Amino acid sequence: MSFLRKTLDRIEPHVSSGGKYPQFYALYEAVDTVFYSPSDVNKGSNHVRDGIDLKRVMIFVWLAAMPCVFIGSYNVGLEANTIMATMGITEIGGWRGDILAFFSIGHDPANMFDNFWLGFWYWFPIYATVFVVGGFWEVLFASVRGHEINEGFFVTSILFSLIVPASLPLWQAALGISFGIVLGKEVFGGTGKNFLNPALTGRAFLYFAYPAQISGDAVWTVVDGYSGATALGVAAANGMQGLKEAGFTLEQSFYGHIAGSIGETSLIAIGIGGLFLLLTKIASWRIMLGVVLGVIATSAMFNAIGSDTNPMFSITPQWHLVIGGLAFATVYMATDPVSASMTDTGRFWYGFLIGLMTILIRVVNPAFPEGVMLAILFANLFAPLIDWAVVQANIRRRTARYTL
Repeated sequence: MSFLRKTLDRIEPHVSSGGKYPQFYALYEAVDTVFYSPSDVNKGSNHVRDGIDLKRVMIFVWLAAMPCVFIGSYNVGLEANTIMATMGITEIGGWRGDILAFFSIGHDPANMFDNFWLGFWYWFPIYATVFVVGGFWEVLFASVRGHEINEGFFVTSILFSLIVPASLPLWQAALGISFGIVLGKEVFGGTGKNFLNPALTGRAFLYFAYPAQISGDAVWTVVDGYSGATALGVAAANGMQGLKEAGFTLEQSFYGHIAGSIGETSLIAIGIGGLFLLLTKIASWRIMLGVVLGVIATSAMFNAIGSDTNPMFSITPQWHLVIGGLAFATVYMATDPVSASMTDTGRFWYGFLIGLMTILIRVVNPAFPEGVMLAILFANLFAPLIDWAVVQANIRRRTARYTL
């Protein structure tokens, strides 16, 4: 450890704001923070601000996504191995198959080890591609502007890798993250100045540019030639009756044993990450509560209205909350502190707007049954207006209270 300390001390003058490579100062700070911390800290309340800076926030969100990575990888492998066993397929072709064979990893769906590593080698290449390409754009813009690199792309890269299908071509992953970072963030000034969530912006671009690789029934499993609908797709086509006939249960959604994007299917993984973000006060509970209440109120309204032609009117609030990417988006995307509302009251109404718009898009627009991605991007545009309305209402109340 002393060698690492000496190395960091030698590097620091070269990467600081007055050094030759200031764009790498954030990486230096991250390494220094992980391996070293002061032995003595202040015990009293002698500081107005706490120690949660941007770097620590981003690292906490990255760590909070890890349960979705592990359980998501396992579920991708479990589903693939189960399908392969049913179809009589004994191995995965290509370089992934070579890696698994080299380490003597089989395809037994009853083997947790086999399931995890098969899914991992579908998630990790997407993440590595997104990380490298996203890091390239971050370094490029930081160099041109003379800014330090921040940890924002750590979070964007891992969240993007978890909201796409495991079968996504790597070149499309690179294209999507490029669009999200460049046009969703950097053109507006970078981290802290973007009004759209860059990960969702990149996924929205892929959805509209390459719908065949980001939607449909054939993209959710990594086994070639197999087509399986998601629970949300079944609900959009046949409503609650379709979910029952297809054998979908709430328990499946809890563990993640359903088709979907890599990190969006397991409620237990999302719940662990969400609890961590709430305990560390990184995410706003008001936004999460607003989303849930918006979903319940809007879906209950459609349940009461009913429809003989649209089966989505029959989907109950609890099913809306567990199918699709709504739970993941509520915890990791809607709570983005940059693109969300800043005021406490505004955060609740911002979340409520997301919940309302998600169900409205799911039910009324049959061409796009997911809804939550567009709902969050829509709410991002209205976040400043919501905060303005909250501030103005507070000014009016204070004026009425103290004006004689």
